[in-house]
Amino acid sequence: METAFTKLTGVRHPVVQTGMGWVAGPRLVSASANAGALGILASATMTVDQLRQAVREVKSRTDAPFGVNLRADAGDAGDRVRIIIDEGVRVASFALAPSRELIAELKDAGVIVIPSIGARRHAEKVAAWGADAVIVQGGEGGGHTGDVATTVLLPQVVDAVDIPVIAAGGFHDGRGLVAALAFGAAGIAMGTRFLLTSDSTVPDAVKARYLAAGVKDITLTTAVDGLPHRMLRTDLVDALERAGRARALVQAVRRAAGFKKISGLSWSQMIRDGLAMKHGKELSWSQVLLAANTPVLLKASMVEGRTDLGVMASGQVAGLIEDLPSCAELVARVMSEARHVLGALPAAE
Repeated sequence: METAFTKLTGVRHPVVQTGMGWVAGPRLVSASANAGALGILASATMTVDQLRQAVREVKSRTDAPFGVNLRADAGDAGDRVRIIIDEGVRVASFALAPSRELIAELKDAGVIVIPSIGARRHAEKVAAWGADAVIVQGGEGGGHTGDVATTVLLPQVVDAVDIPVIAAGGFHDGRGLVAALAFGAAGIAMGTRFLLTSDSTVPDAVKARYLAAGVKDITLTTAVDGLPHRMLRTDLVDALERAGRARALVQAVRRAAGFKKISGLSWSQMIRDGLAMKHGKELSWSQVLLAANTPVLLKASMVEGRTDLGVMASGQVAGLIEDLPSCAELVARVMSEARHVLGALPAAE
């Protein structure tokens, strides 16, 4: 199934495995790439040296194109861009809009630039700066997300830009791919669906929590770090949402003490990191502490399997997922379903 996205990137299928922190490591990315999708390595939770090692490991596992996801506001973003260029990575994706200068540097080196955006105006901005494509995430998507549904946001962006648009938020099967194509997208991006594969390194106990969740068990909350964050509803989330400011601060300090042991951060470092993550937003002190620990909160669940300590970012689509196929099985199934759905559509008269 050839689209503007597959032509641009050289992948076989119009499917993207998104760059999820602590989840999208070399094993998942290479399995996705070998299945014909665009696997994207999550680098925000890696040091610069770890990123270089991870890129080389993916290259040792696959000859297919893959990408690396970067935080555009990272202090060492330039060093990470240099690794992408030096190692011949095909695609650079960004969690936040990259600067015009970063886009130009990557494009001059022949790297395809695909930012992720959550609003029409952001898509227009990065397209004007030279982005090659955009991933558009609607409010159904996991992690930090917006409040506009994919079915409303996607056609807005498709109409606004003349570069390939990849739809994200709420996709898990071939029906979704066909629907996205009908809206004018050139492919779909999936996070939670790839997290729930046998190639994902997420602990089995955590995968079991996702598989057991219904659609209403996935919530959008600002209680964790002050930003809209879609995740599985847990006792931690419930406690933070019920707590007043004083009580929330006590809970945050108690939990931060536990995270401090895991992360090795000092109290002053945690507070500095939390304040840096405010980005001008009005956060309580409990949210400042938790914002500093958000990566550790995710690591506690996605790496350590601590469903009691961590948070589990999740798209609403987790409520529809019931199995753990390999990436190869998943992508083949999506494409088979898409072809079947296309063949079953009534012919236009």
